[in-house]
Amino acid sequence: MSYIKKHLHIFVLLCFFFSIYSQKKQTDNFDESSLYSGLKFRNIGPAFMSGRIADIAINPSNENEWYVAVGSGGLWKTTNAGSTWSSLTDNESFFSTGSITIDPSNSSTVWLGTGENVGGRHVGIGKGVYVSYNGGKKWINKGLKKSEHISKIIVDKDNSNTVFVAAQGPLWSSGGERGLFKTINGGDNWRNVLSVNEWTGVTDMVIDPRNKMIMYAATWQRHRNVAAYIGGGPGTSLYKSIDGGETWKKLLVGLPSGNMGKIGLAISLLNPDVLYAAIELDRTKGAIYRSSDRGESWKKMSDTVSGGTGPHYYQELVASPHYFDKIYLMDVRVQVSSDGGKTFSTMNESNKHSDNHSMTFKTSDPNYLLVGSDGGIYESYDDTKNWKFINNLPITQFYKLALDDSEPFYNIYGGTQDNNSQGGPSRTFRSNGIVNSDWFVLLGGDGHQPATEPGNPNIVYAQSQQGELHRIDRTTGEAVYIKPQSKINDPYERFNWDSPILVSSHDPKRLYFGSQRVWRSDDRGDSWTPISEDLTMNQERMSLPIMGRQQSWDAAWDVFAMSTYNTITSLSESSLNENFIYVGTDDGLIHSTKDNGKEWYSVTVDKLPGVPKSSFVNDIKADLYNENIVYVALDNHKFGDYSPYLYKSVNGGKSWKAISNGIPKETMVWRIVQDHIDPNLLFLATEYGIYFSNNQGEKWIKFSNGLPTISVRDLAIQKRENDLVLATFGRGFYVLDDYSPLRKLNKSNSKETILFDVKDAIQYNPIRAGTSSQGSSYYSAKNPPYGAIISYYISDSLKTLKGERKKSEKELNKLKKDIPFPGWGQLDKENSEKKSVIILEIKNSNGSIISRINGSSKKGINRVAWDLTKPLVSTINSNLKGSNNGYWLSRGGSISVKPGLYTVQLFHKDKGDLTQLSEKREFSVKVIRENILDNPLEFQLEKYASDLNSFKAIIDLEFNSFSKSKQKLSSFETAINLIDSDNSVLLSDLNSLSETMLLIDSKLLGNESKKEIGEKDYPTIMHRLSVAQRGLFGNSYGPTKLHMESFDIAKAMWDKLKIKIQEFNKLILVLEAKLNQLGAPKIIN
Repeated sequence: MSYIKKHLHIFVLLCFFFSIYSQKKQTDNFDESSLYSGLKFRNIGPAFMSGRIADIAINPSNENEWYVAVGSGGLWKTTNAGSTWSSLTDNESFFSTGSITIDPSNSSTVWLGTGENVGGRHVGIGKGVYVSYNGGKKWINKGLKKSEHISKIIVDKDNSNTVFVAAQGPLWSSGGERGLFKTINGGDNWRNVLSVNEWTGVTDMVIDPRNKMIMYAATWQRHRNVAAYIGGGPGTSLYKSIDGGETWKKLLVGLPSGNMGKIGLAISLLNPDVLYAAIELDRTKGAIYRSSDRGESWKKMSDTVSGGTGPHYYQELVASPHYFDKIYLMDVRVQVSSDGGKTFSTMNESNKHSDNHSMTFKTSDPNYLLVGSDGGIYESYDDTKNWKFINNLPITQFYKLALDDSEPFYNIYGGTQDNNSQGGPSRTFRSNGIVNSDWFVLLGGDGHQPATEPGNPNIVYAQSQQGELHRIDRTTGEAVYIKPQSKINDPYERFNWDSPILVSSHDPKRLYFGSQRVWRSDDRGDSWTPISEDLTMNQERMSLPIMGRQQSWDAAWDVFAMSTYNTITSLSESSLNENFIYVGTDDGLIHSTKDNGKEWYSVTVDKLPGVPKSSFVNDIKADLYNENIVYVALDNHKFGDYSPYLYKSVNGGKSWKAISNGIPKETMVWRIVQDHIDPNLLFLATEYGIYFSNNQGEKWIKFSNGLPTISVRDLAIQKRENDLVLATFGRGFYVLDDYSPLRKLNKSNSKETILFDVKDAIQYNPIRAGTSSQGSSYYSAKNPPYGAIISYYISDSLKTLKGERKKSEKELNKLKKDIPFPGWGQLDKENSEKKSVIILEIKNSNGSIISRINGSSKKGINRVAWDLTKPLVSTINSNLKGSNNGYWLSRGGSISVKPGLYTVQLFHKDKGDLTQLSEKREFSVKVIRENILDNPLEFQLEKYASDLNSFKAIIDLEFNSFSKSKQKLSSFETAINLIDSDNSVLLSDLNSLSETMLLIDSKLLGNESKKEIGEKDYPTIMHRLSVAQRGLFGNSYGPTKLHMESFDIAKAMWDKLKIKIQEFNKLILVLEAKLNQLGAPKIIN
């Protein structure tokens, strides 16, 4: 017996243990991000300057269908030649795309190479090669995930299972998957058929259109790190295969013998014996080579090479399919040759953006070109004489942003990759939202970190690359150059490509700016004083290792278009102590001073646990509530390491701990910001979206509802509005309107129902701007909903009988068990069950109910916008179906409520019972725009609205009776014909009533014959009433004497007409009674 008790006891303990373990596992697996899914980011564009295009493919069987690979904005598709667009990869794991190819045998099959093939400092990495078999609706990863940069894809024209992928491989490190890969089974397996070395990949390839066994490939050896770039080496060569890529031979005859850099290849479709190669040589020089014997020998045609940022950024070579020996070299401005490369001219690019990367032709039109540039897509229909800009692609790459405190709507400023510093509104007064014309250029060049002056939105700071800082006066648009300058005998100032600027929170006139030193200005940049010595390693970058070791001076160096090294990259000032400043650098140093620069405390980043010494300080932020707490976001991606390095110090930077729990591996971090109300609430911008923490970084939660997969480079909080604004690198700006619910909701209170605080509502009449005739291509971004935005949280969706049954059946189905028939009675109950609803009750300061709004009953955070009006409902028509409990409300419209205090409260209505779910939340309604004119009759507004609504109710009721009488009248003739006795008198009565009905109709609604041909008519009662109502709607001025007079006329007309209607209704009843007496069938009405 004791044996049984003992083992029974053990069994019970084990059951208890496994029960606890199971509960803990369920708790640990709880996806906390689902609590916040009701908060959604809003994209606001802009599209007026677009962004960098990597590749474009036109469907040859439907030339209106294009696929556009965006350098760091995903893949887009149009089916109407750019009138409208859809983004095809928002939910994929990548955002950088480099190559797009349509299967020549099946245009629904599309191959996508991710990671763009340029050597720039801002390049995005890819996740391999993808294929879609349904025109981009669904994507399948086909491997090569370590390639990072795919330059080209070619599908065999006769066999869709044979595909070649030119993989350039990682830019920031050696190894990875690089070379020319071939598959013969549609990407299930790949073989590297052309591999050179750990730094060299394949940058271009072409196939002889007559003989697919003949192929040509260009390899490219290059490496970039944070300090320098080498764009060539012995691995760069041209190769040829005559057996479908199985074996390759290096092409040498006539080609340069020294180091070569990036090569662009092209083959003439008109004579495929002819090939062209644009070859970069040492020190960014280069030449065009031509072969007329299938690559066996080459002739130098000219010393032409892409310039600008450097050949590594361009060099794509395109041969015209329409004109022999006409070639185009992608460059800052496209270079064109009509003689096989002997001579070049600059292509006409008037009214077109520079920095070109792709060129696509239509086979049907020799005058058509489609070009992708850093500024988006351009097309020409007249052989480059004129260009049309595709101005509806919101793919701008923003580095940094700043927000001002303009009223009523703040502005957003951002520095972009090659598209200037831009500015625009967070919302507009117009009902059609934010359009391209709302945006403006603040400063030219590549834009970088801007800044605004608190309390003075007319002062904005903007800069182009490497610290070219300006102060802009928004009232005049004038820009004053204020970049700090070194003194005589000082070393030259080294400014980062994206130099940090900081406006002091203690004095808005005080600025801090970083070179290798920290500069301070107390007069908005009119003068500067350095408050530090050189805070960097001050190294000679030519002596630092690259491509695995220190390189010769004669290597293919190119540091022209990259940041100066050993620079300050981040600045932060304590909002609690104006003397406490933090500094981060690009060479792995963190500094702090507690006396405004007199003494500095420094630490190398490798002293932080687990941080490589080469890490770049992306951001450093002083805590807003504790001067000893500081956060730092570090980045080592320029050494091939994409790990999230995020740290926190609680002792002023003396020691640090990692706070990256919840951030996935290979998700580098860019910027961090702290809420101005809740010290525990932090937001983090990463390479793949947004995260937030409600416990000072102890755990991070993915928070990207409404965002595509995209790099978020910067973020900021507009404190007045509680808005979180994002600068993405390839998809423009995003706004999360009023994130304040995040302060109240967390895992611990997620079982409760919560009505969150309501932000004060601004009242105005949205402007109906624009027209409906601007075409489908007209770009606009949405404003937030107008009115008071009410947010609430429901812990569980409201249950229904049908929903519970389906939930139970779903579980049985999973277990493959029988699903019992619920029974006819139960199904009837389901069908007749009244839907549970959430009701938000709005009251004014007197406690009077102003409006009741139905809200969503969905689990999680829900948002409802009250439009700040009181509905005017005159009657309810039970015969007409509508959205209000199944009945149609006859509205006299609604009137704007008065400014003042209001409350909202949450209720649940279920089967006739009304349950209070929350306490009241108070908020204000504030008018933000006043008319220039005062309405002398404003005091009559409320009475006028009430009288008008009452009068409309009277008309509705009488009109309803009249309509029913008319319906009966239409049945009388049939009834009369069914009577056995003489019906001539009845027919006479019927005719007389019909004439009366027509007379009344004409008075109410107008003469039907005149309507038939469009002839004008005397104003009817309904017209007069319509004019009277227009005094209430669409403006805040209110009814005028004109409107009131029209109301009086309507009432006078009605007084005469209602007698006729009432008499008509009585006569209908009399005639009906006669018919009944004579045995006519009963009329159902």
